[in-house]
Amino acid sequence: MPAAVKQRMPTGISSLDPILDGGVPPGSVILLLGDLGAGNAEFVFSSMVNSLDASAAGEQKGNRGPKEIWYVTITRVKEDIRNEILQSFHLDNIERLVDTIRFEDLSEQYFDHSVVPDEWYSHSDVFTRLQKRTGQESMVTRLSKVIDSVQPGSLIVIDSVTDLATQLSQQDAWSNLSGFLRGLQRVSKTRGITSYLLLSSGILDSSRERELADIADAVLLFRWEETQGARRQRVMYFEKFRGVMPHLEERDLVKFAVRISETSGFEVSNIRVII
Repeated sequence: MPAAVKQRMPTGISSLDPILDGGVPPGSVILLLGDLGAGNAEFVFSSMVNSLDASAAGEQKGNRGPKEIWYVTITRVKEDIRNEILQSFHLDNIERLVDTIRFEDLSEQYFDHSVVPDEWYSHSDVFTRLQKRTGQESMVTRLSKVIDSVQPGSLIVIDSVTDLATQLSQQDAWSNLSGFLRGLQRVSKTRGITSYLLLSSGILDSSRERELADIADAVLLFRWEETQGARRQRVMYFEKFRGVMPHLEERDLVKFAVRISETSGFEVSNIRVII
């Protein structure tokens, strides 16, 4: 098998990468579909921080980590995301690692199309805001330009598709979003850009949620399940993964119990299989 076919981009999650033969195929568009608080955000933070930590320590062997990591936020400000990551990990060099992440904040443009008062999200004067709104680009156009700025072989996080999709309620606008994601799936392959798309489950209607799942190369589901003693347990399982699913199913590696620690963040533990 050609080396290019075997190449993987590590997720940075040490308990998961061996299961994936070193990581995910570069250029994968991965939908992280989760119940509230079930772990999809922690998956993203852990993947970013651990990948940067391994790269800084020179621990990447064979499979290379992302050249850059971009984090696109639709409604939250950069400092909010940054502080959440800093508070989630107890690492000596965490601030230095987080400072290497390229943040792109589209929240001001998002709220320009809402009923939210300008003073709540913008520090610009009224005249400047009116100028900006004249001939303003769509969110999808802005996102496309961000993708074009990303180096090949990088990782990009879109936080979140939920925010985008709920704003685009009209059919034409939804078609633009689904068309953009199909284009992202295509260009990701030619440039080796791996994407994490965060989506909260149960907010979009089921047909639109399934359409997004169909577009993505991989769908990771994050759920809460009841265990003995009525204790809730986070679980993660692969609904689909093009090119990888046969390997996972052959070894019965489909469903996993999950824990979140202060040092490593998101961890797969007690591998559970579907029988």
